[in-house]
Amino acid sequence: MKKIVLIAAMVLLAVSGTAQQVASRAKAMRMMSFSRPEYQIKDIKVYADTMTVYSLANYVIYPFGEWESVEQYITDNQLSWYRDIGYKNYFDSMEVSVNRMSRVDGSYIDMYYSIWTKKVELLSGYILDKEVTLANGIHTGMTKDEVMNVFFKRYPKSYTADVLVLKVISGAGEVAEIYTFKGTKLRHIKIETAYKYY
Repeated sequence: MKKIVLIAAMVLLAVSGTAQQVASRAKAMRMMSFSRPEYQIKDIKVYADTMTVYSLANYVIYPFGEWESVEQYITDNQLSWYRDIGYKNYFDSMEVSVNRMSRVDGSYIDMYYSIWTKKVELLSGYILDKEVTLANGIHTGMTKDEVMNVFFKRYPKSYTADVLVLKVISGAGEVAEIYTFKGTKLRHIKIETAYKYY
């Protein structure tokens, strides 16, 4: 009898997990229909409290805008940055000059000038300071609805009620913007890259 109960519980758990996956996929497909065309969203995945959005838009690769020099970015945004220049390794044998732009609260952006693209490329970043604004207007302290409205024209609020993390990833997966919410407010923004070249 115990074996039958155990088998029934395992089957119920498996069916429940499959149903949740189907519901998450249906929710993601419906969210795609509400996406803004300028972000060229090609896929959305929802898993637990995380929504991952795959975008082909150039914005995702350049979340702070496209700049020809680090100085141009500093001058244009008119914020006080602590600037530190160091080196990072690429391909285990190559070193490139990286500018770390820091704020007093621990926010930072790591950038370098690419000889290939002739632009300032982003390596990583962690933003807590609400004065640091991305090119699309997102900054910490915004509500979840305000952030979602940047990427989606409209959507059922129930679809994002459980979302605590929104990841926006470039088409090739080189750049990821990670928006983390605490309650209904955007707590911090993290930027990760997987560049293996200079």
